[in-house]
Amino acid sequence: MQQHNTRPALIAFDIAGTTVDEHGIVYATLREVTLAAGARYDDDTFARWTGREKRAAIAGLLGADTDEATIDRVHREFTTELTRRYAEQPPAPCPGIEAAFDELRDLGVRLALTTGFDRPTTDQLLDALGWTDGRLAAVVCATEVAQGRPAPDLIQAVMRQLQITDPDQVWAVGDTAADLGAAAAAGVAGVGVLTGAGTREILTAQPHLAILDTAAQITELVAAAPES
Repeated sequence: MQQHNTRPALIAFDIAGTTVDEHGIVYATLREVTLAAGARYDDDTFARWTGREKRAAIAGLLGADTDEATIDRVHREFTTELTRRYAEQPPAPCPGIEAAFDELRDLGVRLALTTGFDRPTTDQLLDALGWTDGRLAAVVCATEVAQGRPAPDLIQAVMRQLQITDPDQVWAVGDTAADLGAAAAAGVAGVGVLTGAGTREILTAQPHLAILDTAAQITELVAAAPES
């Protein structure tokens, strides 16, 4: 278990399954389009690709011999189908997360989102949620960095944008092993949540500060941490 003894200046949250309840649509869609394209894998293999940039996940699930044109085609199918399903069953904030955002901001914590989605999908989600109102200090998508999770690039990009250089001032919250792996790679505290793809067994196997039932519970950890 990680030890971070001071209150964070910044918390970077994942989106789907962490702060946004999208009804499991993203991974159901990912599984369906890759299986339809001929991929064959077990549940453990699929779980290893959760939390990743979606084109990279598609490439990994289809296999190393898959050509780029096929990966591009399946990724387009994934994005189109995801957009359609989100329109039919709109994502919603996870319970308590908007109140938690307000509490964290009152405590002086800056809030950011990092995601394996591309920018158009992310903007569609944030517009639908009403989260373009300035509550978020930064939003970074996996397609905007060199490597997606579990590489540290997303978290490091947020830190650069907000001019935070000390990783001890940063926590990252997510629902997958890739989220916690990215936090460890960036040298920041990782907090796992059980509202998404990752089970307690999967998350506790990764370096972590805490495993919470929901991301909204992060306020209790932050309030209990002494100010630096």
